[in-house]
Amino acid sequence: MPNATTPQQTTIDDAPLISRTFARAFDDDPMMRWFFPDAASRATALGRYFTTLFTRQYVHHGVCERTASAAAFWVPSEAQGKAVPDAGTIAELQDILGDRAGVFRDAVQTAAQYTPEEPHWSLAVIGADPGAQGQGHGAALLRSGLARADAAGLPVYLESSKESNVPVYAHFGFAVRAEFALPGDGPVLWGMWRPADV
Repeated sequence: MPNATTPQQTTIDDAPLISRTFARAFDDDPMMRWFFPDAASRATALGRYFTTLFTRQYVHHGVCERTASAAAFWVPSEAQGKAVPDAGTIAELQDILGDRAGVFRDAVQTAAQYTPEEPHWSLAVIGADPGAQGQGHGAALLRSGLARADAAGLPVYLESSKESNVPVYAHFGFAVRAEFALPGDGPVLWGMWRPADV
């Protein structure tokens, strides 16, 4: 019987659990607060946002794992082109974002300029319910995904939108490769890179 921090492969049926977990995990995230500035509707909007990304994109083209209180979406090198949102996904996201859709589009376009061109895995999203942070959920998911990337002999790229997470990722072998602000007085992101087999 797996314990609460054992990573498990997700299915589309996990969408409600994952969206609730990420809505809680990203409530204080600077980029998500910038996309969803209204505190009263943020939890609902975040839930819809992550449900859309998971059910329309990552569950089909990524490696999605969860524990009892955390989840992570990875994109293998060979799936990078497929993990780009299609027209239907973009339309759903625009509906969720409302008048912040343009800000989101500009952020995605800016971040894309810093995405490495060499073959790599991407850690697209990782988060733990705040009530379970520090209990090993995120670390277990990081180790699992990094082991897969290492088995493929490939480096890993991620973008952190929270400065306090930069040293956490550094502990797992990542180093800051780029630091950039999103347009329109947006928050700073840290592009981080981990070589294979660190």
